[in-house]
Amino acid sequence: MFLKKDRSSKDKKQIIKLYKDHVSSGKVDFYNKYNMDFVMGHRDGHWLYDIDGKKKLFNLHSNGGVFNLGHRNNEIINFLKEQLNFYDIGNHHLISKPRAELAGKIAELMPGDLEYTIFGVSGGEAIDVALKIARSFTNRKKIISVEGGYHGHTGLSVQTGDDQYKAPFLLDSSDFLQIPFNDLEALQNVLDQDVATVILETIPATLGMPLPKKGYLKKVKELCENNGTLLILDEVQAGLGRTGKLWAFEHFDVIPDMVVLAKGLSGGIYPISATVIDKKLESVFHDNPFIHISTSGGAELGSSVALKVLEITSNENFLKKVNTLSDLFQIELEKLLERHHSFFKGIRRLGLMMGLELKDKLAGPVMTKAAYDNELLIIYANNDPSVVQFLPPLIMDEKDIKHVVKQLDRTFNEARVLHTALKLKDNITSIFK
Repeated sequence: MFLKKDRSSKDKKQIIKLYKDHVSSGKVDFYNKYNMDFVMGHRDGHWLYDIDGKKKLFNLHSNGGVFNLGHRNNEIINFLKEQLNFYDIGNHHLISKPRAELAGKIAELMPGDLEYTIFGVSGGEAIDVALKIARSFTNRKKIISVEGGYHGHTGLSVQTGDDQYKAPFLLDSSDFLQIPFNDLEALQNVLDQDVATVILETIPATLGMPLPKKGYLKKVKELCENNGTLLILDEVQAGLGRTGKLWAFEHFDVIPDMVVLAKGLSGGIYPISATVIDKKLESVFHDNPFIHISTSGGAELGSSVALKVLEITSNENFLKKVNTLSDLFQIELEKLLERHHSFFKGIRRLGLMMGLELKDKLAGPVMTKAAYDNELLIIYANNDPSVVQFLPPLIMDEKDIKHVVKQLDRTFNEARVLHTALKLKDNITSIFK
């Protein structure tokens, strides 16, 4: 198949050198070391093409949900073009029609009293806002999060994560506590009158997509309510139809006090995030509605795009298709599980949010490289490298599954061979370290 070359691009080697000299020398060294010097060029739907036209990748990671609707979705692009005839970023000081309409639509689609939205640009920013609101409303400082969870790299959000993200920046704080996921006893042991909020990903993606145990999230909410503590659910990756329902928490009979959205809300086109809060929490901004601002957050162009994204992903037929694709993938993955059982150990799945459990912590990085060599973009879960994240585009067709499974079959074979070779050399550390 002919791969489209980006004729407007500079020489690939020159681009890589510019990136190394002025963006990140570490990343370039990393990719060169493992022969993965891919420079994004043309992209369309499920596919990413190298800028030199020599390689393509079927995107099975979707950048954590940014590309739920594929790359350069025509419906989104055409809608944005229309909005460019009238809108720009807008002024965050003034009342905005697109922002109001988007917030109204989110309120309509959310259950309970989740009626107000504060807009931002990134997921980390949206998490920071949620944590600030929780502290202000409760007048408490402690934050409880999950070991291996991930909520961003910004000032407050990074402190909810593991030490590897915060220790290098001297951001350790006794106000931030971590407990194991799915462990109610651990939560009860630390949930005291100083805890402002418990923050969880509905399905922790960077931990390898472990699913909540039956009744777990509902009990967490109950414990929080009894303690005067707020519950924040991070749906940056799990929301917007990824699990077969618009919001992942709908599967678990729970309504949080705040929901955080980002990534897929952008349609892969215009960055935007949303911190959706219970109407009682809006009182935090009554005395001074300007105590939190985001100059580009909820940009009018971004708000317009997000409104179109919600229109698409909340459609009943769209969600039905996600569940159909999920069921088909389960059938095919189970066949691969049987065929490669010595290396491929299990499937974690809710809709098209999936984690593939592998033999050990070396297997995830090995699988990532083998997938790349077989034209698949799959990335291991950073906080549990024994699992690879499997996030197919929500818009793929049933016929695409056949191609993906064929390439996955080859990938498992090559990954197993490489894994064995590395073990024989006593190289038990990640090939990506």
